[in-house]
Amino acid sequence: MKKIGLLFSLLILNSAVVMAQWEGSEPIMGNPVLQAKSKQVAAKANPGTFDSTFVYTTDTIDLPIFDEFSSSKFQKYDADYSDPGVTFDKVFALQDMAGVPLHVDSQYYAQPTYRITVDLANATTVQVPLDEIQIRIGDLSSYPVTHVPTDVYPPYNIYDTLDFPNDPDTVWLVPDIVQDSATQFFAPVNDPEMIWLDDFAFHNYSMALDPWSLGVATFDGLDEKGYPYALGSTITNYADFLTTKPIDMLSLSASDSVYLSFLYQAQGLCDEPEDSDSLVLEFYAKDLDQWNRIWSTNGVPLADFDHVHIRVDNPDYFKKGFQFRFKNYGGLSGSLDHFHIDYVNLRPLSGYQDTIIRDFAFVYPIHTLLDTYTSVPWDHYKNNFTGKMSSNVQVVVRNSDNVPENEQDGSTVIEYGGAQEGSFLLSEALLNNGDLNYLPMTTYYSFHDFSAGDRFDENKPGLYEEFDIISEATHQNSNFTQNDSTHSVQRFLNYYSYDDGTAEKAYGPTGAQSMLAIQYTPYEADSLIGAMIHFVPTVNDVSSNLFYLTVWADNNGEPGSVLYEDGLFFPRQPSYEYDRNIFTTYYLLDSLKLPIDGTFYIGWRQESAERLGVGLDRNIVNSDKTFFSIDGGFSWSASTDPDSQGSVMIRPVFSTGMDVLLGLDTQVKEEVSINIYPNPTSGIFNIESSAGWIEHAEVFTLQGQKVLEVSDDTVDLSMFPDGIYLLRVDGDPNVHRVVKQ
Repeated sequence: MKKIGLLFSLLILNSAVVMAQWEGSEPIMGNPVLQAKSKQVAAKANPGTFDSTFVYTTDTIDLPIFDEFSSSKFQKYDADYSDPGVTFDKVFALQDMAGVPLHVDSQYYAQPTYRITVDLANATTVQVPLDEIQIRIGDLSSYPVTHVPTDVYPPYNIYDTLDFPNDPDTVWLVPDIVQDSATQFFAPVNDPEMIWLDDFAFHNYSMALDPWSLGVATFDGLDEKGYPYALGSTITNYADFLTTKPIDMLSLSASDSVYLSFLYQAQGLCDEPEDSDSLVLEFYAKDLDQWNRIWSTNGVPLADFDHVHIRVDNPDYFKKGFQFRFKNYGGLSGSLDHFHIDYVNLRPLSGYQDTIIRDFAFVYPIHTLLDTYTSVPWDHYKNNFTGKMSSNVQVVVRNSDNVPENEQDGSTVIEYGGAQEGSFLLSEALLNNGDLNYLPMTTYYSFHDFSAGDRFDENKPGLYEEFDIISEATHQNSNFTQNDSTHSVQRFLNYYSYDDGTAEKAYGPTGAQSMLAIQYTPYEADSLIGAMIHFVPTVNDVSSNLFYLTVWADNNGEPGSVLYEDGLFFPRQPSYEYDRNIFTTYYLLDSLKLPIDGTFYIGWRQESAERLGVGLDRNIVNSDKTFFSIDGGFSWSASTDPDSQGSVMIRPVFSTGMDVLLGLDTQVKEEVSINIYPNPTSGIFNIESSAGWIEHAEVFTLQGQKVLEVSDDTVDLSMFPDGIYLLRVDGDPNVHRVVKQ
C-alpha cells in the first residue's frame, strides 16, 4: 500500500509539473513607459546634421549628495533656443579658402565638368575640363566641424557646335555639393537639486521587491528610451550608466571622513542576473581623467536589499570635479539582468559605524481605493456606487531605523481638482500589525477597511473622472519627510482593470490553440465593445502570430460557453503600442456590442504554440482571475506558476458615455444583405448592398492575409493570382467567397 501511495503521489507531482509548463512568464524586451516618452521628442530641423541640437554645460554640486529616489533627480535637458543664457553657433558647410561662408545658393559638382566643342563637318568632339574651384567643405553630422580644402567643379557642361552661329548651350547637372548649414545651441544647466547627469537607469516605483522607501533606480539592458541596446543579440556588455554631476570636493580631505553608502538589490520583481552579470561602482579622478573601479557585485537570485558603505580616502578624488557612477554588465537585448539601487548618500563627517538609515517610509504607492479593481467605467460606478469602496486597501510601510519607531496614525484623502473631498484613517494599530512600536529594520504590510464612510463623488458630471489619492504617515524620528506620503490617481474611464499600468514581465500560455481568459464581474449589465491589451515584446518577436479575441460566459467559476469569438478568417495580431496607456484596443468585429450580465471572461485563442507575451503587473496579484486551457477549452486551469503571480493586463472595454469621444457609433448597426456579381470573376466584381452603399470592404486570402481594402462597390482583383478569396463588408456578419479564374 505504501508503494502504491508513493506511486500515486509521484504521478500527481509529475502531472502538476507537466501542467505548469503550459503557462509562464519571461522578461520583456522593451520599456513602453520610456518608449512612449521617446516618441514625443521633436525631430531635428535638418536630419542627418547636428542642427537644432543642444550642448549642455553642467553645474558643479556640493556635498551632501543624497537620493532615495522618491522623486526624480535626473537632470532634464529640455532647453529652448529662446531661453535666457542660450547661445548658438551657426556653421555653413561650404566656405571659401579664407573661411568665409559661401552664398546660400552655392552648388558644385564633385567630378570634373567640361566645355565640349563639336565640329559636325569634321565629325570631331573636343572636351576641355572647366576650371576647378577650391573651397573648404565641412561635415555637418557632428560638432565641432572641420573644413577640408577640396577641388570642386561647376555643376554644368557647356556644349558649343561650330557649324551653327548660335551661343554655346549650358547643360546643368544635378549638383552633389550644395551649401547647407546647421546651428549648434549651447545651454547652461544650473539646478543643484538635480544630481544625475544621465538617465540610462530607469527611475520607477514598481520593479524592486520590498524596497525601503518609494522609488528606486533600475539597471537592465534597455537604453534611456526604453529600447534594447542590441536587439535580437546575445551580446553581454556594460549597459546602463548613472553618473553624478561634478562634485566640489576641493575643500575636503581624507581627514573629513567622507563616506559613500547605498542599497542594492538583484532581480527584484524582474529578471534574475546571472553570476557573470554585475553591478559596478566607479570613482572619477579628475586630474588623471580616469575612472577607477571601487566596488562590484555579481548577479545572484532574488535577495533583500543589501547595504554598502565605502570610505573615500584617496587624495585623487578630493578635487573640484569628482564624480561617481554606477553601471551594470549584462544582456543587451532587452529588460534583462536587473539590479536596483536606493538611498545613495555621499557625505562628510561620517564613519565606519554610520550605516543606519533613519527613515520611516511608504514602500509602494496605494494603487486603488476600489474593491477589486484599479479602474472601472465611470458610468458603472456612478450608477452603482454603494459598497464599491475597498475593505482591504493594502498599505506597505517600513521602519529602517535600528530603534523602534513611535506609533502614530496616518491618513488617506481623496482630492478632486486640488480640493479635499473625503478622508480615511490609517490606524497605527493596523499599520504596525499590532506591535507596540514599529520594530527596527522591519517592513509592515497592513490592510485597511475603507468600505464605510467617504467615497468618490458619483455626482461629478464628466464622461470620465480622475481623483487624486494622497496618503500620509508622519513619524517623529524620520530624517526624510519626503517618504512620509504617497500620491496616486484613481481613474474612471470606460474599462475595468486589475493592474497598475506597468508590466514587469510578459505572461501567457504556450501550445497551439491554447487559450487565455481573464475573469471580470462588472458592476452592471452593459454592452462589451472590445478589449485593451498590453502586449510587450519579448525575446521572440511574435507580432506576426495570430489570435482570436474571445469572450466566455461563466461556468461555476471558470470559463464556460463562448459568447463571442473572432471569425475564422479575421484573426488579430499582437501590437506594441507606445502611446497613452500603452494599450492596443481590439474592438469586436462589425462594431458589435455584446450584452454582458454578470461574470464573464475575456482573452484569446491563439494559433501558434509560442507565448504571445501580454504584460504582467507583478505588484498587484490577481492570479486567481487568470485561467488557461491547452485542450480547446475542454478543461481550464487557474494560474499557479509562482513566477507569474500578478495581474494580466487585459482590460474589457464597455460602451459608455465615452463612445462619442472615441468616435464610436452609439447605435447598433442594422444587418445588411450583400450580393456579389459576377462570381466567379476574371478580376473585377461588384458588390450590391441592401444599405445602398459600401462604407468599407476587405479582401483576404484563404490563409487570412488581407490583400485589399476598398470603399466602393467595385473591386478589382486583376493584379492578384487566380484562386479563392474571402470578402468581408462592414455591417454584414457573413464572410463571402469570391472565385477569381
